Amino acid sequence: MTYPDIDDALHARLRDLCAAGWEFFERFDRTVRERGFHAFIASEYEVVLDALIAHRAPGQRFLELGSASGVITIMADLLGYEACGIEIDFSLVNTARELATRFDSKARFVAGSFFPAGYAYRAADGEVRTGTLGEGASGYLELGRALDDFDVVFGYPWGGEEPVLLDLMKRYGSPDALLLMHGVNDGVQAYRGGKRLPARS
Repeated sequence: MTYPDIDDALHARLRDLCAAGWEFFERFDRTVRERGFHAFIASEYEVVLDALIAHRAPGQRFLELGSASGVITIMADLLGYEACGIEIDFSLVNTARELATRFDSKARFVAGSFFPAGYAYRAADGEVRTGTLGEGASGYLELGRALDDFDVVFGYPWGGEEPVLLDLMKRYGSPDALLLMHGVNDGVQAYRGGKRLPARS
């Protein structure tokens, strides 16, 4: 896909970044996921790229919840967002930092949970399980920022985990922030204030 407001050089970097991301995930899938369960599933990078371009504006701060190999956070940085990612798996944080260096990106990555300290999810039926969303020491302290410091927040939850991210944003995010969720079957959907926004044409 071509983007009229993206110059050829940036388009090439983004294309190469996506290719590097797929190459890493295919290797990760063979060497890690085939041996046992791991929550990391690669997003459809090109689909997310479309959403990041559609919603970008000058000076926006971006946070990826569960940044894995870092492709989407780096993508956001290359598009002009001030981009950060939080990832529970430290080995993936290292991968993301190496990829950022390779693509001359200023994206920042920290290891930890993207749940603020003390956060507990409780569904309407009393269920407290957060599914595959990793729990551990919160990453916000190392990041030096809180969730409500970010204008655009991205997450790729497994099916059924979307209510956790919506609850997290409602309780800790800025009311004006945009939550972009990449669903398993319906692409990237945008939410603000807990309400789904109409798709951009």
